[in-house]
Amino acid sequence: MKKDKFTYRVTWSDDDNEYVGLCVEFPSLSWLATTPESALKGIRKVVDDVMRDMQKKGEAIPEPISSRHFSGKFMVRVPPQVHQKLAIQAAEFGISLNRLASAKLSQ
Repeated sequence: MKKDKFTYRVTWSDDDNEYVGLCVEFPSLSWLATTPESALKGIRKVVDDVMRDMQKKGEAIPEPISSRHFSGKFMVRVPPQVHQKLAIQAAEFGISLNRLASAKLSQ
């Protein structure tokens, strides 16, 4: 099954006082457990069960993020004042605005 290619995360939930297992490709699913290992195991089982159900119903299973192609391009709209400030910073550093924005986003 595709489940091993999905993006899983385990984090602590103060509200639940337990670890919560999550899957980025299935944002509505989660699993609570007392240990991080159990939370990961639980969310993987839930995803597996949901995928089996989706297959039986002929529903499309999300493509894992790790398998998707990313062009490296996306557009971001900012207020004119922010655009001006960034253009000035880029000029002061002697680099393009694109390179400055990329560096700031990579931090």
